[in-house]
Amino acid sequence: MTHTANEVLEFVRENDVKFIKLGFCDLFGNQKNISIMPDELQSAFENGISFDSSAIEGFTEVTHSDLLLFPDPTTLTILPWRPGPGRVVRFYCNLRNPDGSVYSHDSRHILEKVIERCSQMGYACKLGAECEFYLFKTDENGNPTQTTIDYGGYLDIPPLDKGENIRREICLCLDEMGLKPEKSHHKQGPGQNEIDFKFSDPLTCADNLLTFKSVVKAISERNGFYSSFMPKPLMDQCGSGLHVNLSLSKNGLNIFKNQNGEHSKVAESFIAGILQKAAEITLFLNPTINSYERLGNFNAPKYVSWSHQNSSQLVRIPASNVEKVRMELRSPDPSINPYLAFALIMSAGLDGIDENLILPPALNENLYNAPESITANLTALPESLEEAVALAEKSVFIKKIIGEELTAKYIHIKKAEINSFTLGRDKEEFYRERYFKYI
Repeated sequence: MTHTANEVLEFVRENDVKFIKLGFCDLFGNQKNISIMPDELQSAFENGISFDSSAIEGFTEVTHSDLLLFPDPTTLTILPWRPGPGRVVRFYCNLRNPDGSVYSHDSRHILEKVIERCSQMGYACKLGAECEFYLFKTDENGNPTQTTIDYGGYLDIPPLDKGENIRREICLCLDEMGLKPEKSHHKQGPGQNEIDFKFSDPLTCADNLLTFKSVVKAISERNGFYSSFMPKPLMDQCGSGLHVNLSLSKNGLNIFKNQNGEHSKVAESFIAGILQKAAEITLFLNPTINSYERLGNFNAPKYVSWSHQNSSQLVRIPASNVEKVRMELRSPDPSINPYLAFALIMSAGLDGIDENLILPPALNENLYNAPESITANLTALPESLEEAVALAEKSVFIKKIIGEELTAKYIHIKKAEINSFTLGRDKEEFYRERYFKYI
């Protein structure tokens, strides 16, 4: 559903809305918000709501600290878990400078520009996210422990699966908010869960991912548990991935659809473009030091390769009916900024189309135990955040998509993160303090 500002103002008046949250995310995908009362909403649409952006890592300097939030009326969402009486609604916002110009480092705007490029090329892109997370018990003070909610495994049922009721509550809440969850189940790790929601346009998918994480956090806490989207919260168990599914359509037809047993050449070039840029954009798909504990282990990819239905590959084409044929990128994890990650993934694919790249042959091997005679000929994904930073620093492509200044700022902050890690005494303690409590 889309809304104009006037329709939203009328909805707020007629539906007992008492509180309005204006949401956005920082450079690293952490959701932030300012709350306003309903009487301030019209002014927010017209003039924006100011905040001190110098207090948010990766935004402006203290000498130019003001930015403005302009709510996007199409993102109106009721928050059903908030207590009554009086409804609470939330918008996602666009960021502008005090003179009204677009803030160039607004990651939501960066994705919008890529979507516009895709449209100008005659294509519509659909994205779907498959997000995994762990549920942990909390102590008497409500703080998260390292004890998982259960010891179930893949697709287990109660009593091994103790997260079923929480997943159900999450799904019902998401459905009420319009996110349309498609399936949910227990994953391989103890206390690990997955909920997938319906394909949408890239901007909506990125917005929905932020919403999804906030809903999971809120409902887990309401039930006395802690949800973690940390890529690898348990060193001896499966990590949590964020598989990104993409398809392209032209004139309403899915070009990933098989024709006489063959792929569309455009779809092949799109996949080839993503494979070509996969290693250099890994910094934005796996942005924490902890991310690299996951890659290459427990069904997470290590090499740049593709195949049909083969979950050991970086890219696979899952079995599906012809209208839902898509590609699945398996390396990203839930710690991403979804706007920057989706912008880079899509742009890599669109460059592949522009350059008529040829998709290499499918590799129908189990890369988790393949001999070196096979893996030696493959490009490996970065094995550490340091390697990912080094590749991104040399990438002309990344600077073209998100800008040289933003790239430099992102890399500077990540280098500081790496330095803090090298000074730390205990790796797992660093992970708990830096990531587990916040992701």
